[in-house]
Amino acid sequence: MTETGYGFCEEVRLSFIDKIIQKIRGIKYVMKNLMYKIGVSFIKWSNRDTNCVKHAKEEFKSLGWDKDEDIQKLICDQVCELLYLFSAHRHSGCSAPYAINMFRKLASFEPLGPLTGEDSEWAEVVDGKMWQNKRCSHVFKTTDGKAYDSEGRIFREPDGFCFTNRDSKVYIDFPYTPKTEYIDVGDKECTENLT
Repeated sequence: MTETGYGFCEEVRLSFIDKIIQKIRGIKYVMKNLMYKIGVSFIKWSNRDTNCVKHAKEEFKSLGWDKDEDIQKLICDQVCELLYLFSAHRHSGCSAPYAINMFRKLASFEPLGPLTGEDSEWAEVVDGKMWQNKRCSHVFKTTDGKAYDSEGRIFREPDGFCFTNRDSKVYIDFPYTPKTEYIDVGDKECTENLT
């Protein structure tokens, strides 16, 4: 170990600087969370219960989802926070559906526009044999260059239960906008006849 002009060895000085950086990052994280909580509280206070939030709370109550001990209550509270924030932006009847649709797609990890199939969209998942699309996780490509949507077909039973199987795969061409065809089936034997 060599000493610097300050009487510290270089390694000790670096670890001290790293500790300071970690503390600053920790403070930034705490401040960001605090600002978020203050922002949500202000939005709740300023909007009180907007029509949108009132509607949501009534729906939750009618389904029995307003119980304090239930995990569903936590999710309902989080949805209300999103609705408070959405209400604070005062969307019109024109912009609200647009913003809701965009949020739904992004929160569901769906692409906003067509997939291009360009090399930059793919991540290798099986050594040189299969690639997964970064923008849409259920689109894959194999070594022969063929791409497919593994959720191109979703099978729905009479009770509403949905499932995928080997017949769900649909080969695609680019540009491709992901879409799913729902196929109602009476029993699982019906899906064996699909190709």
